[in-house]
Amino acid sequence: MSLVMRSLGLIALLAVCACSDPYAVQTYEFGPYSIHPDEDITDQCVQITLHNEEPVYVNAVELTTGPGFHHSNWFYVPEHVFPGEDGTYTCDDRSFNLGTAAIYGGVLFAQSTQSTHEIQSFPPGLAIKLPPKSKLVSQIHLFNRGDDTLQVAPTIAITPLDPKDVTTTLAGVSFEYHPLSLPPRMQSRFSVDCDIAELHQMNLGTEPNFHLFYALAHYHAMGTQLSFEALTADGRATTIYSTQGKVGDALGGRLDPPFDMTGYTRMRLTCDYYNNTDATVYYGNGAGEMCVFLAFSDSPRNWAGGSLDMDNPDPSLGIDVGGVMTYTRSCQVFTTDAMH
Repeated sequence: MSLVMRSLGLIALLAVCACSDPYAVQTYEFGPYSIHPDEDITDQCVQITLHNEEPVYVNAVELTTGPGFHHSNWFYVPEHVFPGEDGTYTCDDRSFNLGTAAIYGGVLFAQSTQSTHEIQSFPPGLAIKLPPKSKLVSQIHLFNRGDDTLQVAPTIAITPLDPKDVTTTLAGVSFEYHPLSLPPRMQSRFSVDCDIAELHQMNLGTEPNFHLFYALAHYHAMGTQLSFEALTADGRATTIYSTQGKVGDALGGRLDPPFDMTGYTRMRLTCDYYNNTDATVYYGNGAGEMCVFLAFSDSPRNWAGGSLDMDNPDPSLGIDVGGVMTYTRSCQVFTTDAMH
């Protein structure tokens, strides 16, 4: 990424809409970026301060990027977290990490891999609540496999609701599988089964009873399917969301009807891959793979977890099930109060 473009990214971030209507679509530019051939940039972050004195209730998010903008994960946090000027910066300079962003704020939006235009919208009355004095933050991945330099000038837009029109505020649900080890020239499957019942009872005094309204999958080019299921205490499984979409497709959408977790105690994330190379492929950006599920629910708490170890396991430790090397791991589950 050129120094000129990075310098512009530090200062050329503005709200395109200077409307007096506080509930009009608010569009923010960031960048622009110049991505050279074979350049793989994973250490850059973006900050957009909203300057909101009152809560903002977001009903829709629209991200417009372009070739070379591989993916991004967006959060809202208080203005004092990751302090610094708006624009593009090196993530480590402000000790940015996704876990801190999720704890101090919450999930706003996640981009499907290499999707150049994506809209996350909720049914009328549903919204993500951004507290007063919030800002948007994201880690971005820029990746150019081509022979020509790519230019991209992204925008992100939010659609606020009038508070009197809000019927339900939403919280994030995020589960991941980190210790991937895709064996060469073979299909593989990775699953993690997460019991949320104990933490739900401990924090809310009931068995799980919330609804899921929107879901998104994230994997890279070797991914062939992601599924997310709810399980009863006796092991009966029901699919919440599944996709076989390809890289470049928008892999998110509304759940219609919303999925009711009443009667279920566990959630299971499964990712399938086909590794067509001669090398084992591990978790990571660029040529690596990922297995991430994101959703939004009406729970008063954020839910997150999965198999979060960052080791590179031996791919021979799986079990061959009908020609598919199959792996399972234990789950860590976390929950935080979403009602900031």
